Amino acid sequence: MATTVLVVDDDLTVRDVVRRYLELAGHQVALADNGEDALSWVEANRPDLVVLDLMLPGIDGLEVCRRLRTTSSVPVVMLTAMGEEENRIAGLQLGADDYVTKPFSPRELALRVSSVLRRTAPAPPAGEVVDGDLRLDVTARRATRAGLDLALTTREFDLLAFFLTHSGEAFTREQLLEKVWGWDFGDQSTVTVHVRRLREKIETAPAKPTRIATVWGVGYRYDRR
Repeated sequence: MATTVLVVDDDLTVRDVVRRYLELAGHQVALADNGEDALSWVEANRPDLVVLDLMLPGIDGLEVCRRLRTTSSVPVVMLTAMGEEENRIAGLQLGADDYVTKPFSPRELALRVSSVLRRTAPAPPAGEVVDGDLRLDVTARRATRAGLDLALTTREFDLLAFFLTHSGEAFTREQLLEKVWGWDFGDQSTVTVHVRRLREKIETAPAKPTRIATVWGVGYRYDRR
């Protein structure tokens, strides 16, 4: 079944080029040129992924991403201008799954979209993983802590599932990018941001984590309780 991708950019040329490359990759494509229309379209149609430019008229891309994350876990690939590192970090903190920097190769963007869709596709049935009061139902893609649902993005869920099934092992950020994101290259701060967000949701004291430990000079390790 073809996946539906919503492309949000106020530049007509960018929208058209991205649309053509995504359609060649087998995706159905919808277009929006502003944040308000994008939010309305997502609510009405539930796309499989959103390609979101951060520089939009009216509601900017960061605000669109923030609002999306209050109601949806739809994967988001951000389009950012060269040198907008702070905006990229902010987008990742808000729950974006990946980013491509302008000017970009449309082919690379199409490959990134396909990669994110593969990584965020529902996992095959694998039962439940439990660590104390933390429960992860991989089949239903549902996480709870002390019986309360955790609002995890698709990438946060994948990262937590990976940690839980590889507890006691230390991984570098580069290894996590490859194993969880499926990236052969990329900004390793992406991992840092997602680990921080996970700690805020599963740790009693995020500043003094007992589950996701920092292994100095290496990366991170998950310690079961």
